[in-house]
Amino acid sequence: MMPELIAWVLVLAVAAYACAGGTDYGAGFWDLLAGGADRGERPRRLIDHAMGPVWEANNVWLIFVLVIMWTGFPTTFQAVFAAMWLPLALAAVGLVLRGAGFALRKPARRLTQRRFYGAVFASSSLVTPFFLGAVLGGIASGRVAVGTTASADAWANPTSVIAGLLAVAAAAFLGAVFLCSDARRFGAEDLVGYFRRRALTALGAIVVLALIGLPVTHSDARHVWEGLTRGLGLLLVLLAAVCGLGTAVLLARRSYRWCRYTSVASVALTVFAWGFAQRPYLLPTSLTAADAAGAPQTLRWLVIVTVVAIVLIGPALVLLYWMDTHGELDSLTDADTQAGRAPGDTL
Repeated sequence: MMPELIAWVLVLAVAAYACAGGTDYGAGFWDLLAGGADRGERPRRLIDHAMGPVWEANNVWLIFVLVIMWTGFPTTFQAVFAAMWLPLALAAVGLVLRGAGFALRKPARRLTQRRFYGAVFASSSLVTPFFLGAVLGGIASGRVAVGTTASADAWANPTSVIAGLLAVAAAAFLGAVFLCSDARRFGAEDLVGYFRRRALTALGAIVVLALIGLPVTHSDARHVWEGLTRGLGLLLVLLAAVCGLGTAVLLARRSYRWCRYTSVASVALTVFAWGFAQRPYLLPTSLTAADAAGAPQTLRWLVIVTVVAIVLIGPALVLLYWMDTHGELDSLTDADTQAGRAPGDTL
């Protein structure tokens, strides 16, 4: 039971990163589509203000995923990184450039500098979730096994492409929903409707991609398809659809208090549905959680460390998110970063 328990902790960490990190990627996606310097100034200012206090903390979940993989399931870690090193490297580069672009854009003094750093931040917010989704799609389709060599087919296949696009659409959906609430919290009433329309558009894109993905997974990822269309997998998919529909209703009724929770629930339930669909395999249909698990003593210590981490870090993250969503935190201003206008600057 120990390997299966740790496998579910891994799925939980993936779900947490998909929701927390996905919201940040979604904000970057809308930053990319905000328009030129004049038209996109207010949406981008809101995105900077909303993301500032928490964007670094959300990457804790990605680190948690990696630690669990290489400690609890070293065989899986080796197989995935050997077969998928290129998309994972591109995702990592995007992750680094995204953080650098976001951090450097605000203190930049000249318009050209802000445009450059903003383009790096926004484009990386599209690249990283796509390649992470493509990796999950390649795993779900059964193209990764122990000893699989790196090839384009492992991640550039129909299931991977659909999974990558779904990851981008889900991030855009979460980002727009949260920015609706942030716009109201910061008193930018005109941007509430702006992001509400984009949230509904992103949800529509998810529905279209999901419908396209049905025949694709049926033929290209049969084990996962069967898991998603029966039992607990199907139940979780239906619950995710209900939460997505509930989010759409709340957005249409301009009730923004609860739509954040329903949107997060829809994405998290989808990730758990994928976890149920793959079981008992970590790499369908070649490697189970029991076969991939590390030494029993290592697993016991991993469980202990995980419990300690949850006790120590969990409350701190909950407090951070609560303070952020209740307006108790503010991002740095130009005065704080000493990035005030200098003679000759164009802002």
